[in-house]
Amino acid sequence: MTECIENRFEFASCDGGRQIVAEFSGGAISSDGGGLLLQETDSKMNLLARFSQCFLDGRDQGRIEHSVEQMIRQRVYALALGYEDLNDHDQLRQDPLLGLMAGKAEPGTELLAGKSTLNRMELGAGIADRYKKITFWRDSVDQLLGDVFLEAHAVTPEQIVLDIDTTDMALHGKQEGRFYHGHYGHYCYLPLYIFCGDHVLCARLRPSSIGPAVGSKKEIERVVQQIRLRWPEVRIVVRGDSGFCVDEIMTWCEQNRVDYVLGMARNKRLEGLIASALAEAKEQFESTQRPARVFAEFEHETLSGSWSTKRRVVAKAEHIDGKSNPRFIVTSLTPENWEKQKLYEDLYCARGDMENRIKEQFVLFADRVSASTMRANQLRIYLSVIAYSLMSGLRRLALQATALATAQVGTIRLRLLKIGALIRVTVRKVWVRMASSYPYQALFSHILQQLRT
Repeated sequence: MTECIENRFEFASCDGGRQIVAEFSGGAISSDGGGLLLQETDSKMNLLARFSQCFLDGRDQGRIEHSVEQMIRQRVYALALGYEDLNDHDQLRQDPLLGLMAGKAEPGTELLAGKSTLNRMELGAGIADRYKKITFWRDSVDQLLGDVFLEAHAVTPEQIVLDIDTTDMALHGKQEGRFYHGHYGHYCYLPLYIFCGDHVLCARLRPSSIGPAVGSKKEIERVVQQIRLRWPEVRIVVRGDSGFCVDEIMTWCEQNRVDYVLGMARNKRLEGLIASALAEAKEQFESTQRPARVFAEFEHETLSGSWSTKRRVVAKAEHIDGKSNPRFIVTSLTPENWEKQKLYEDLYCARGDMENRIKEQFVLFADRVSASTMRANQLRIYLSVIAYSLMSGLRRLALQATALATAQVGTIRLRLLKIGALIRVTVRKVWVRMASSYPYQALFSHILQQLRT
């Protein structure tokens, strides 16, 4: 039997009795009309052009259709707009709006790169390979992330806090460096992130066969060195959980004018040192039946000699839900500047916001690490990080004092970027006719004015 592809669809009649008929005949229509705001943001930050300069293109330039910069723009914009896979680009390569944003001279007529071309760019290990002749310089990308952070400040801040943490990225294949992590209960990578506020300064892919602190001092040192070259007098505080409470990191910080506030894994000896505070918290809980907190501090050194010196430890003796819940942090900050309760509640607990920044990396598909090599997967993380930097730049430059000032990237994508638009290309102009029913037209206009100010 002959199978026909249906191109007209009839639905149940509406209340007025009119028949509802749908067709795929609207012409060049995009669901990403708001992506032009990202292009405007990039024109202000000059981010994607600089990112493309971190690549070495060993192809014969006289025989290529898609430059590295065009492919980078295509891939990063697509991630920001919600297209996670290379397979999506077999359809996206015909999208006139994405072609316009990627820098094609004839959007809609001139096709973008397909999934195979993009895949060869991401898998490239160097120009010696016959088929994959594009490679990237990791140090250049790291430098760019630091530059973007520094450029975002008109004046030197008095103090900055560097948040450091790891997360798991599940693996479902035989990728290089795969390891089963008992804590997470699956095969995964364990990338290291360093943030300062909304800015990502480090995104280092690592196997999960190592502890969180392994190699962390090197990344902290690199980031601090770049910041101090521009801001030699800025106070820097490193903040992290107990996975980074190792003497190597604390000693380096103490020797390089860097403060730290790090979580400590609790043990019987530490709990014994705050026994009176725990008893007081328990007494308060029993009298009020409400969670009780008592703070204590003391100078501490390890019996094993794993610490090279005594350090200040702040303890939270908490009694909640009928049981003790003690927590400990170690810090180089002095009691004169940071009283113990304020240190714990105002400074250390604020690191929880970094969890939101890491979640935003997943919204931008940083966990799509399905390539066979760690180098290729590192590049995929970089692509997501650059997409995040672009979205964060839009938030910082244009969304302040709006309802979306603190919105996460997923919300920004849905509210501002996913706008239906009819695309028409003429000799002199590209007309992007966005939906008249779009509910945030005034906000869209305000954001564009902010980007142009």
